[in-house]
Amino acid sequence: MLLEVRDLHVGYGDATAVWGASIDVPESSIVTVIGPNGAGKSTLINAIAGMLPFRSGRLLLDGQELNRLPAHAFCERGIALIPEGRRLFTTMTVEENLDIGCYRLEARKRRDESLEGVYSRFPALRAKRHQPSGQLSGGQQQMVAIGRALMACPRVMLFDEPSLGLAPSIVNDMFAVIRDIRSEGVSVLLVEQNVQKSMEIADYAYVLEHGHIAGAGVPAELLRQPHIQQAYLGIDDVAQSQEHSHGANV
Repeated sequence: MLLEVRDLHVGYGDATAVWGASIDVPESSIVTVIGPNGAGKSTLINAIAGMLPFRSGRLLLDGQELNRLPAHAFCERGIALIPEGRRLFTTMTVEENLDIGCYRLEARKRRDESLEGVYSRFPALRAKRHQPSGQLSGGQQQMVAIGRALMACPRVMLFDEPSLGLAPSIVNDMFAVIRDIRSEGVSVLLVEQNVQKSMEIADYAYVLEHGHIAGAGVPAELLRQPHIQQAYLGIDDVAQSQEHSHGANV
């Protein structure tokens, strides 16, 4: 197993936000975590990225403990975060933001190759590489955030609400990019409010509710569960029964 999260407890001050979360991210896979607002999804993914300390539990990458490492060491081990809201340096150029992603030595050695890869993946960024990132559209800024993470040559990419605030057409493109990243051998852990889209591309899914893992399984199986349909897809038993009744009468 590439990334293992075992019985993780994370909180803020005296308040615990995540209780006993355990998830697995295999090699070359997309794993998604779905759940309502306030469930603790961002807290969980930020703890896995090393941005938040956790109170107890274990975090392992390739069987190696990450528990006591400083935040920058998580990146050195191969974990890259695309944070909610992108968090770019808006007065710096696109290329300067991308360069921040390859500060570690091994990634710096591959800087030119990685930069060309980002521009090939996102041609719009090549044309705007000398512009301040704050002047870009929301979709282009998300491209920069993804590109910055790719510059680190990661083994696992953590996406925190990547579709937030993006136009529907851009959302489709962004999910296609995530699928392409997986096909190139990089694993993805995805926290996303767009349940339908995330389930379409995921190999496995976890449901986080009130800080607990409330369910897990292959997306197609989870999507058949009435609770998932009602809570996350807006499908209720009444609508389903009416649809089936209408179908029977046709």
